[in-house]
Amino acid sequence: MSIACCIPVLECVYCLACARWAWKRCLHTGSHDSDTWGLATADEFKPVPHLCRLILSVYEDDLEQPQWAPPGGYGINPQWVHHRRSYEHTEGHAPPYLVYVDHENHDVVLAIRGMNMVKESDYAVLLDNRLGERQLDGGYVHNGLLKAAEWVFESECETLKEILNQHSNYRLTFAGHSLGSGVAALLAMVAVQNRARLRNLERQRIRCFAFAPARCVSLNLAVRYADVINSVVLQDDFLPRTATPLEDIFKSLFCLPCLLCIRCMVDTCIPENVMLRDPRRLYAPGRLYHIVERKPFRCGRFPPVVKTAVPVDGRFERIVLSCNATSDHAIIWIEREAQKALDIMLEKEKIMGIPPSQRMDQERRTHAEEQQVAIQRIADLSIPDTHSPYRYGTFDDNSVCVETEGSSSTWGKFITKAFITDESGKLVPKT
Repeated sequence: MSIACCIPVLECVYCLACARWAWKRCLHTGSHDSDTWGLATADEFKPVPHLCRLILSVYEDDLEQPQWAPPGGYGINPQWVHHRRSYEHTEGHAPPYLVYVDHENHDVVLAIRGMNMVKESDYAVLLDNRLGERQLDGGYVHNGLLKAAEWVFESECETLKEILNQHSNYRLTFAGHSLGSGVAALLAMVAVQNRARLRNLERQRIRCFAFAPARCVSLNLAVRYADVINSVVLQDDFLPRTATPLEDIFKSLFCLPCLLCIRCMVDTCIPENVMLRDPRRLYAPGRLYHIVERKPFRCGRFPPVVKTAVPVDGRFERIVLSCNATSDHAIIWIEREAQKALDIMLEKEKIMGIPPSQRMDQERRTHAEEQQVAIQRIADLSIPDTHSPYRYGTFDDNSVCVETEGSSSTWGKFITKAFITDESGKLVPKT
């Protein structure tokens, strides 16, 4: 048989492969990512709509006379805003933010706004990863976001310490959206690492809510800090699913759909075990909350359902080809659907009549068990050393690795460093 006769056969095989890929990608919807996850409870999800509105308030010039308030207002007392920091104050080191002392919920909140498309300083934060794989606490993080988080911590550490001294029973919460979510997540990690500078605040009193989060931490950090960081994703949001370097995304905004399609094709051809075994690959941080409001082959929006887990496999690994991939990234939509979901959860729990104390105890046990399972799963993967020969990762291969003191070389050491065994023989985070 001549080579010319094989060409039509090869073309048919190629066309069939492309058709199979297109069919699988078109069938994959955002709801598939959390099919096996459990349902979130109202108690754990209650802060989400409130923190969304608090982040939205950062966009206002005057909180006494708001211009962009959502229906029902921001739900905050302007007198409780300790201070605000604009681009002029941060000098481009970090996005604008505010510190809010929430006396109603006994909480000190540092809320960070999202990406401003007309500010070069925000692009600079994203572009600042030419040095490559920056390390923190034995894992990899995004260099520019970590530098922004460190700048905010150094600027606000004394203020936060003073407020916590005045209100010793308050907890410390970091919240952010999009670009701000990455800064907030890494800020929470920096705060945990420097609790001595925050009047030795207990680890369980530090938390973070990252909305539409950027992929900014490696897998081991994402799981180890699941008791501190909570990531909230609305249905088909593209950013938590995009392993492409953030700087490439925002360089290509003029043709973002093209970039997402190309990335989708590349990721489809890479086995998931290869992704998991690359220690440099970055992920959305912490415990994941997925707001699902659309169903496959159905039109319109349905009553939202919130799924939650600390997954290792299938951690938003595939981009969803959806016309809502960018609109689901908006903080306005996240706030609206989160409030709807919370109202539904409160109504169901009211009908069931479960005592709040019983719900909270069950929630804590479930979360601790999920984190332990995730940690064990990571240990079973036998991830290679951080100096990995794998060429697949979030950063470019010609980047320079910056090591930090105390970084471990294996996943087993990561677990030993971050967790201890309690009296019952279970792994619990070190405090």
